[in-house]
Amino acid sequence: MNAHNQADQSERLVNQVTAGPGGAMTIEVGVITGDLTVATTRQPDGQATIAIQYTDADEWYTLTGSPTPLSGHSLKDLHEAALAAIQAGGGAQTPTTA
Repeated sequence: MNAHNQADQSERLVNQVTAGPGGAMTIEVGVITGDLTVATTRQPDGQATIAIQYTDADEWYTLTGSPTPLSGHSLKDLHEAALAAIQAGGGAQTPTTA
């Protein structure tokens, strides 16, 4: 694995999670629940987007509050905070990084 090649591409973290009661709030379809796949991607402008989908589905949805500025935080920290928020449920939205 060549770290330079990886750095040239958009940095993206993907994990599966089961949403807690109340699920996760999306811009496109409102709350989704159940087994979800979460993808957090660094954008060239210093922001990060968080997309979620039902695991093994084709459609991706935008987590409410995304994109968000990284503001010096790591993509991994934002991704882990999003996973924790979605696991907690309650209409989870993009965690703030400010």
